[in-house]
Amino acid sequence: MDRNEVLLVGRLSAPAEEHPLPSGDTLTKWRIIVRRRRHRRGATLSDSVPCITFNPDVAAVVRALKPREYIEVTGSFRCRVYGPSTGKTWRYEVEVSTAKPCEGELPDLSDPPQLPEPARPATGTDPAQLAALIPRQVPYLAPTG
Repeated sequence: MDRNEVLLVGRLSAPAEEHPLPSGDTLTKWRIIVRRRRHRRGATLSDSVPCITFNPDVAAVVRALKPREYIEVTGSFRCRVYGPSTGKTWRYEVEVSTAKPCEGELPDLSDPPQLPEPARPATGTDPAQLAALIPRQVPYLAPTG
């Protein structure tokens, strides 16, 4: 089953912007700053993730926050295409379904918590079963341009 679920916890970058649409709906837009794990050279990198919602309750939560305050949102990843057929613009954003403010300071990701040592399999286990237990590295999305 396909799943399109996003959970972001970060800081609000600036006050939310509202855009009334011809349909009568209101589109609320904002960005969340999400820190990455500490870079090899010691610098902390971050991403600015565009978020939108059509839900007035979610918009009210976001409008009540000040820039740099922590927020947790859930939603779906969307790709929107704008412009004429000769010059399309692709934009990726998170369509938010729930939002709530986060209290206090979030933990620093520079030193990730250590996971407990996994239990060792019993001797005589099939090598194919052992290979299935080895975690695979997941590639990161590379920045473009």
